[in-house]
Amino acid sequence: MKSHPMVIEQITTRSRCQMVDVTSRLRDAIASLGIRDGMILVQSPHTTAGVTINENADPDVQQDLLAKLEQLVPHKEPFYEHVEGNSDAHVKTSLVGNLLTVIVENGDVSLGTWQGVYFCEFDGPRQRQLWLKVVEFDAFPPRRAVVT
Repeated sequence: MKSHPMVIEQITTRSRCQMVDVTSRLRDAIASLGIRDGMILVQSPHTTAGVTINENADPDVQQDLLAKLEQLVPHKEPFYEHVEGNSDAHVKTSLVGNLLTVIVENGDVSLGTWQGVYFCEFDGPRQRQLWLKVVEFDAFPPRRAVVT
């Protein structure tokens, strides 16, 4: 295996809650490194923004997901104590998660027909980062001698 330097992508969000399709950024990172097979780690370094894989064919799915998260975890609750007023964003990030591993096969991300990778903003609008780490698999791993 070979690890490549981390790629840091800048993301500007426009809304308090928003899903940004970042699939093309993963593909660009893989292409720029010339990777054929491996994996790409996708991480949000923020406590109020996550990453997920979901449908990218119909934008209504993104709206539905954000609406359901808002229904389950409303922006304002009387019991929230965090002084910044973004407790809901922390909870939503914990539910969605902040790290993905995506398989790279034949020089591309391995996603289902309708899937895309999304950066999920829960406390915007903001300037954010997305961290990408590509690990390349050896085409022919060295064989180790077996001592008997």
